[in-house]
Amino acid sequence: MRLELDLRLDRPGFSFRAVHTGDLAGLTAVFGPSGSGKTTLLRLIAGFERGQGHLRLGPSTWQQDRVFVPPHRRRIATVFQEARLFPHLDVAGNLNYAARRAGTTGRVADLARRFGVTRLLDRPVTGLSGGEAQRVALARALLTDPALILMDEPLSALDAAARADILPLIEALRDEGPAPILFVSHARGEVARLADRIMLTEAGRLAEEGPAADLLPRLLATDTDELSVLTVTLAGAEPDGLRPLVFPGGRLLVPDLPGPAGRSTRIAVHARDVMLARGNAAALAAQVSALNVIPARVVKVEVQAASARVTLDCGGVRLLARITSRSAALLDLAPGQDCLALIKSVALLDD
Repeated sequence: MRLELDLRLDRPGFSFRAVHTGDLAGLTAVFGPSGSGKTTLLRLIAGFERGQGHLRLGPSTWQQDRVFVPPHRRRIATVFQEARLFPHLDVAGNLNYAARRAGTTGRVADLARRFGVTRLLDRPVTGLSGGEAQRVALARALLTDPALILMDEPLSALDAAARADILPLIEALRDEGPAPILFVSHARGEVARLADRIMLTEAGRLAEEGPAADLLPRLLATDTDELSVLTVTLAGAEPDGLRPLVFPGGRLLVPDLPGPAGRSTRIAVHARDVMLARGNAAALAAQVSALNVIPARVVKVEVQAASARVTLDCGGVRLLARITSRSAALLDLAPGQDCLALIKSVALLDD
């Protein structure tokens, strides 16, 4: 679905400008500091705010010149931080209201099962927990048959247990859902786990947009800690309890990692936790305690005083290593040279 927008909103003390042209698919996270315009962007797209400029989604023009399509005619489903269910209706009433308006009454039972709210259908919404209410809100959003789903920090008001229950549902919507998702969050862990692409807001403007794999290392890194982000697939646990993680560059072994085989997730590899070596991978693996020995090719070596930042290509995946400049010289590292990356540990980007 192609999104084209050039919108500006001016208020006393605050201005916001967003320019974007590109396809939306999966989940695009909107990330930035407080007050940078994340929620404003969603409100402009939804039609809750009327800025100046134009906005088109696919074949539909929602704003241009004198044309302004009101929110209820935009085929957008919005999930807020609070569930915002109709308090005078029970759960079934909330779902049926959305279904009748969109002509999707035949999907109510199926979506109630999918989001685990079948047992709640006759409950008043005022008695629901935060997690239960957000499950109902997600099901209601899909029943509107949306062309676009907007989520404005839908997990921020939930406790850790409720967030853990809701995250897989959002992942399923991202992977199997009928519409692309714009997902506002201030939590780096949520963005790292969920995002296919990222939009960065900064000082009242949409500053940058790109694939999550390109932007996440910068978002997650600190001034003293660089890292790489790898998308991996969980394989079946081995007899000694280690769990293989498969990615295009090879296989990593980690301990005590839950989750079904075949599940895709992201991990962070800190540059300081990557050692480099030359030689035969099998021979080296038999002589060191590090289990994760990955073939790599040097892309770039940047010497910075006593340290060196080495960019590696592991099966098409970028990996950073931070070693001493003396080690880089002793290994005679240069672009195009084959080497081995010994990965001491990984961090799961899952919360």
